[in-house]
Amino acid sequence: MPDDADTSGGDFTDDIDVAGDPGSDDGSTSIDAVGIATAGPGKAGAAFRTIGELSRETGLPQHILRYWETRFPQLRPLQRAGNRRYYRAEDAVLVRRIDTLLNHEGYTVRGVQQLLAAEKTAPVATDTIEPVIPALRAIRALLAQALVEDGRRA
Repeated sequence: MPDDADTSGGDFTDDIDVAGDPGSDDGSTSIDAVGIATAGPGKAGAAFRTIGELSRETGLPQHILRYWETRFPQLRPLQRAGNRRYYRAEDAVLVRRIDTLLNHEGYTVRGVQQLLAAEKTAPVATDTIEPVIPALRAIRALLAQALVEDGRRA
């Protein structure tokens, strides 16, 4: 059958969702209309990942990732047409952290929920930052002086 002919009758390979396949029209090409990268495992750290890619990277089943989305409000991947999930880099970091807490450190789901909620609401202690500022300024002055002296030697 020629490539440009209608294949709706017998060739089912067009229905397979392959990331990077230019023939697929479901948004799974290497970069979709809004610039979401969906290339293979050699992705940059900031690239979006599909649920399958994140599952392979972490070794966690996809149904566990979907379950965690219901239990941890901090885990909210971008969802596109057909409920395709695209995990941001920070989502992937959070998934790995939840996995470590649950499966390696012995936390319960409720315990991880409380830990993440406490971190979210914990105020930044500015009283610990204030005393450090003069010391940092002194270090900066020493570095600036060293650069000036180094420039004289060159």
